[in-house]
Amino acid sequence: MIKSLKGLSLLEFKNVSMGYNKGHDVLKDVSFKLEPGSMHFLTGPSGSGKTSLLKLLYLAHRPIRGEIMMFGRDVAKSPRDDLPKLRRRIGVVFQDFRLLDHMSAVENVALPLRIVGGSGAQINEHVEELLSWVGLKGRMQAFPSELSGGEKQRVAIARAVIRRPDILLADEPTGNVDPDMAERLMYLFVELNKLGTTIVIATHDNGLVSKIGAPRLHLESGKLLYLEGTRPPSEFLNQDGAFKL
Repeated sequence: MIKSLKGLSLLEFKNVSMGYNKGHDVLKDVSFKLEPGSMHFLTGPSGSGKTSLLKLLYLAHRPIRGEIMMFGRDVAKSPRDDLPKLRRRIGVVFQDFRLLDHMSAVENVALPLRIVGGSGAQINEHVEELLSWVGLKGRMQAFPSELSGGEKQRVAIARAVIRRPDILLADEPTGNVDPDMAERLMYLFVELNKLGTTIVIATHDNGLVSKIGAPRLHLESGKLLYLEGTRPPSEFLNQDGAFKL
């Protein structure tokens, strides 16, 4: 049974280390806490451990040491049979998209809703509205092989947010889109955050980090530095929804 979050942090790393080969830890004694409804950027140079940290967050790997408390339990020690149910509460935007090649854009985005038994008419309406919002109204029936990198990225983002997950993890979500679409996607993330989703965005875009001002989790050589932002993420929008500089 998944425990209630009342009175608990949504997620906490306690002295977590991770390695792929004996004698080499890619993450070293990482500790941090994320409160429900928070938003953070994950930053650091290439090879600093960002991808490994994301893999731990979406339960693709287990640490070699330490505890990962998520949804009120230590997921590092949870039975593997429990992990799929936990993963359904996490939306992930992968850098390589991971779309299903035999499904159209609309089918890829609808999949998380179909898995939990949503009704056909409601699913179609919701999915089509979201795909239109990210600029893919005319590409809904296209298959991944027919989409550009930027279009695939937008499909992946729509799929990740469609169920309004408890946690959203995004790996370079604006890396393949133009500045206007990047701004539109960030607006989507901030609006989702306002509804209570905890968000972690891995990025190399320091301009985006500075503009939004959300707190940073910064990695250097597998060690974590926690750098506070200058303002809450909801404050970087004007009343008309445009970005503040």
